[in-house]
Formats: sequence, C-alpha cells, structure tokens
Amino acid sequence: MNANTDNANAAWIQRDLERLWHPCTQMQDHEWLPLVPIRRGRGMWLEDFSGNRYLDCISSWWVNLFGHCHPHINNAIKQQLDELEHVILAGFSHAPATCVAEQLVEITPDGLDRVFLADNGSSAVEVALKMSFQYWKNLGQSRTRFVTLSNSYHGETLGALAVGDVGLYREIYSPLLLQPMVAPSPDCYDRNPDEDWETHSRRQFAAMAELLQENADDICAVIVEPLVQCAGGMRMYHPIYLQLLREICDELSIHLIADEIAVGFGRTGTMFACQQADISPDFMCLSKGLTGGYLPLSAVMTSETIYQAFYAEYTSMKGFLHSHSYTGNPLACTAALATMEVFSQSDVLGRNRRIAELIMSQISDLADHPHVGEIRQTGMITAIELVADKASKSPYPWQERRGLRVYQHGLKNSVLLRPLGNVIYFMPPYIISDDEISLMVKTAREGIELAVK
Repeated sequence: MNANTDNANAAWIQRDLERLWHPCTQMQDHEWLPLVPIRRGRGMWLEDFSGNRYLDCISSWWVNLFGHCHPHINNAIKQQLDELEHVILAGFSHAPATCVAEQLVEITPDGLDRVFLADNGSSAVEVALKMSFQYWKNLGQSRTRFVTLSNSYHGETLGALAVGDVGLYREIYSPLLLQPMVAPSPDCYDRNPDEDWETHSRRQFAAMAELLQENADDICAVIVEPLVQCAGGMRMYHPIYLQLLREICDELSIHLIADEIAVGFGRTGTMFACQQADISPDFMCLSKGLTGGYLPLSAVMTSETIYQAFYAEYTSMKGFLHSHSYTGNPLACTAALATMEVFSQSDVLGRNRRIAELIMSQISDLADHPHVGEIRQTGMITAIELVADKASKSPYPWQERRGLRVYQHGLKNSVLLRPLGNVIYFMPPYIISDDEISLMVKTAREGIELAVK
C-alpha cells in the first residue's frame, strides 16, 4: 500500500472525527483505535478508501441478509425511486406499503393479520408497548406493568430501554424509565452441568409463572427475545420456554410480545424464531433484516382482535395516535419486498442450515480451550464465550476489553468481527461461501489466542 493510498483513508477519518459522533462508541478510543471509513460494499465484502477489504461477519449490525449491493434489491429500489420516494401514510397509501403488509401477514405465524409500520426496531417495541397498554385501557382495564427477562435488550429509546435489562445500556438512564417486573432468563449458559437445554428452560419458567400468577391483573404484556438474547451476549434457550409462556399468557389474559427484530428472517434456522415453538405471539416486532440491510423500516404484527379494540367512532378517542414522518416509506417498503422475494427464489433456510453446520464443525473443538466457557449456536448465530476460568465460568474483568483484541486482530486480517464484551460471535450474511467461512473461523481463532494471553 503506497502513501497516496493511505492518505485516502486518513483524509476521511480526519473529516469524520471533526464532526461525527458515532453510536455505541467512546469517541476518545479513536485517538488510538483506527476508524474505518468504508467506500463501497459488494457481497460479503466492505472496502475502505485505501482499498483494504473486510469480510462482514456480523452483517453490519445484523441487518444485511444477502450481502451488500444485492442486484435484485438494488434494481427494485432504483425502479421505485423513479416513481415515488415518499408520501404521508395518514390518509394516503401506496402500493409498496400495502404489498409489504400482505406479504408479512402471509409469512408470519397464524393470527398476525394486522401490520403497523414504523422506522426502526426501538420504535417497533415502543409501538407494541403502547398498543398493549392502550388495548387494555380501551377495554376499560387499568393495567400498567410489563414483564421482561433478565439480561434482555429491546432497544435504546426510553420505552424500549425500560423493558431491557442490560445494565450497560439501562443504568445511567434509570431515573427516566418505567420499572418492569423482571423474571429470570432461561439462558442455558447458566444451566447445571448435568442439565440439557430443555430441562433448564423448563426449570427457569417456574419463576416466570409465579410472577405472572401473582400480578396478572396489573400486567399488560410480557416481552421476550425468542430463543436468543442477542445484545445480552448471544445467550440462548430452548423453544419449550416460549410454549410454556404462550400457554400461561393465554390462561391469564396477558399479551405476549415477541421481539424478533434481531432473530427474524431466517437467523435462527426458521423464518421466525417463534415458529420453532409453534406459537403465535400477540405482537411481533420486526426490523433489521426486514429490508435486507438497505433502509430503516420496522413492522409490528398483531391480531384482528387487538385491532378491533381500537376501531371505533372518532369521539370514543380509542384510535392509536402514534406516527413517524417516514412511516411506510416507499423505498424502504420496496427494499423489504425485494428481500422477501430473494427468500422465495431459492431454499435460503436450507442453505442456512448447511452453513450453520459447517461453521460449527470448524469451531467446535475450541470448546475444550481453557478460556472458552461455551460455544453455542442457534441457526446462523454462533457465539464463543471467553472466560478467565473454565471450571467456574468466571468472566474476564470487563475493563480488560479482551474481545476488543479479537476485533483489532480481525481488522488487521481483513475480517470484521465486533464482539459483545468477551463474547465472540458470527452472524454473517446468508451468502457466505465455504472459503469465507474458513477465513472467518481462522481469524477468530487467532484473535482468541491473542486475547487470552
């Protein structure tokens, strides 16, 4: 790499750091941690202004399903751009929004027949919480509480943050937040040595059942991330927990909100994680992969029964007064339609299962490493938990930032890995090749060895 090429990156980095404030970033880190300015993306690869390439092993924050600049999605957006870029969705409509709603009803679990569009995952959670609360209010019931799982994450706007339980995100804002009731997570990392995932998840459900039974009249809804608590460290649990939760919510007339923002659209091995438990939630929140990583869009799926509780004469004041300026943006809806068409053009889920098996076959032996507490996998999500002590699963002090060492090693070797603390994970686009899997795993292995020295 020559000096002129290096200067291409340097110029953009300087301009960026003089003005931009990046998300989830201690900006002072960039005094020593290189910022990577990206010029273009193609398939699995990102390229910076100096010509360096990076294998995108985290789908650019879990959104990019079919690679960067996918020809089919690109063409669909280009065609829509010449027709309609945006229009208000209150009192007006357009074909892409209508078609997205129809398609989502067709592919989501039975009973989710109404679609409310918003523009990001946190907003979808806000919508579901407000809908659930107002549903009970419209029926004349005063319910104000929500139930969440320990170690859960549902977004970073105040309502979504309130029903999360990851201290890193929540604690500083706690004076501003609603206080949910928190049930122990069914996270199987904490299971006893002689327990399988199902036994542990069943046992953990007892505390949830007790909490719901004692407080049913005050509870609007339970909100969960089905099967994988992603931002909480890719912690995973058995589908039986969802089955039991659905049963008791039905018994006690409590809503079930499934936050499938990160796990939907094929990430867990089925189109939606709830399908592995054969359940339909009362609300399903969707975003991230919905548009294939192209544009902000989210959807809240719900039932006709809930919709009808808001459908009334104007003076009843039962309407759902929630809006976003870019609700149902035609370009974003077109990206979503094109993404769903890619699913229909080939056996994406079948290929994903083969990829997941290949990833695990190449990394599974690391389970015996003295500083690996667990390797776990659900569909296209694979996580490696680094620990200071294997026997006790004692974590490394967070201040040591050992996962960051893996990230830095990855960038030096053309691989984008962004660990969650000391959890190294793979969540690649579905188009990853066998050779790219080998590069991803090899680089992660090397980074882990450096990190635990």
